[in-house]
Amino acid sequence: MPKFADGVLQFQHHVFPAKKALFEALSDGQSPEALFITCSDSRIETGMLTQSEPGELFVCRNVGNIVPPHTEHTGGVTASLEFAAAVLKVPHIVICGHTGCGAMEAAMGTQDLSGLPHVRRWLQFTKKAVRIVEEAGRRKSLAEKQDMLTEQNVILQLDHLKTHPAVSERLECGELTLHGWVYHITTGNVQVYDEHRNQFVPTTDYYS
Repeated sequence: MPKFADGVLQFQHHVFPAKKALFEALSDGQSPEALFITCSDSRIETGMLTQSEPGELFVCRNVGNIVPPHTEHTGGVTASLEFAAAVLKVPHIVICGHTGCGAMEAAMGTQDLSGLPHVRRWLQFTKKAVRIVEEAGRRKSLAEKQDMLTEQNVILQLDHLKTHPAVSERLECGELTLHGWVYHITTGNVQVYDEHRNQFVPTTDYYS
């Protein structure tokens, strides 16, 4: 903790004064451009990855960047996306998976989850993606299957997003765009899901 405490002091003495005008403006409210749903993994730094400033991203993190399908059950992910879509009116929602994701490894059954009942139940929201990989990736190596599952899971969670009323209503009105990303930790590359081609493509290809 001393390292983090020193970081707070560094922020207060140097970073905050340099951006004082920005923080003063943000004290009156927020108007983020995107809801960014990503994994809780400590290696994913959303501000660094997107080079965004405070106030630009509304971030929701959980194990496996999962969005449960809409039900009457209230959960943190559901509440976050409802608030972002219905109140903040974000024009974009990004679901960002990443390589080397422990949740994806666990979803494939490579880890013992007997002592982690909540994690085991949470990963049930990846089952459809796991079945696709088991069927289509039979001849692939374990590493290739895990990479494939990372992509299929992002696609599945995008489908789950569309079941939420606050999201579907704004999609129908053309007020919201969904994005599926996979961040490659080793290279820093980000692949984006192109729905028309049904494949992940480089960021520059998709957004150029």
